[in-house]
Amino acid sequence: MPSKKQSISDFGEKELIKRLLKRSQNISFQSPFFDELTFKSLSDDAALLDFGENYLVATTDLLTQTTHFPREMSYQQMGKKIVTVNVSDLAAMGATALGIVVAMALPSNLSITDFDDLMDGILQACEQYNMALIGGDTNESEELTLSGTGIGIVPKNEVMMKSGAQEGDVVAVTGPLGLAAAGFKLLLADDGEIEGLNPNSKDKIIKNSLEPEARLEQGLKLAKSRAVTSATDITDGLLSEMGELIDSNKSSIGIIFHEELLPIPSEVHVVSGLLNEDPLEMVLTYGEDFELLVTIDDVRFNELKEEIGLYKIGSITTSGQIHMVNKEGKTKILIPRGYEHLKKM
Repeated sequence: MPSKKQSISDFGEKELIKRLLKRSQNISFQSPFFDELTFKSLSDDAALLDFGENYLVATTDLLTQTTHFPREMSYQQMGKKIVTVNVSDLAAMGATALGIVVAMALPSNLSITDFDDLMDGILQACEQYNMALIGGDTNESEELTLSGTGIGIVPKNEVMMKSGAQEGDVVAVTGPLGLAAAGFKLLLADDGEIEGLNPNSKDKIIKNSLEPEARLEQGLKLAKSRAVTSATDITDGLLSEMGELIDSNKSSIGIIFHEELLPIPSEVHVVSGLLNEDPLEMVLTYGEDFELLVTIDDVRFNELKEEIGLYKIGSITTSGQIHMVNKEGKTKILIPRGYEHLKKM
């Protein structure tokens, strides 16, 4: 019998991107805007184009209603999110956000009120990050789909990338982890499962899921410090992003982190207790926190941790693997995994 043809769901989102990059790197480009770091950046959070003393930074994200937008998310919040996810990639590179181009595929029965709300969200987020909506396109589709292309700029000596971590570097994050996962879990829960949860706490947790914020200010401060050896944003889960840092490095590096050092807010533990979920699993594999994951020289970390608000969670090793020291002091090897937008059925 003929073998079944593989589909994209057999690979998953990250493997498809790696497949594309492997093929594109075999093509020779002749451009005054390309240099060695441009090609290196093809597998990073954003692409770098040579602009004299600076790099022009370009990134793109595609969000669809069924995959990325919970039913409870308003059109205004959808608009905000397409800007936020792009700005988060710019933040991970240390870039100042300049503008965004947004292409929209819209259902024909979308009301003009909902369209206006969508645009309000985009423009409000642009104002928040001090950037401009600089173009876009619209088309008709059965499903609402938003595609954003974010543009930023960063001095060449300040750019942050996924590669560059060295043995002994501190591994740190810019803020609490797991709130987004907790919020999405609450949205899916029955009222009876969360009876007794403080309404104010519930609203706060859900807001983290429906209105995420990019860590642009922290990214700019980290870039200007020139202390960061590698960086990425946490969109697909902490383990997945740790794996990205390891895979991007030319030399063999690994990461060891401590469960007790993970900045997990009390609200995450409350939700996990009510819903019989594992808070650690929510932090490690769910994502959507949009915090930055960075590696920094140990001395510089101590200088910057208070100013920027950094949480040390571990350090860089040469193991080539991810190790976690649990609360009992036992060390476990963990496999990089996280949320995939393309799921195998």
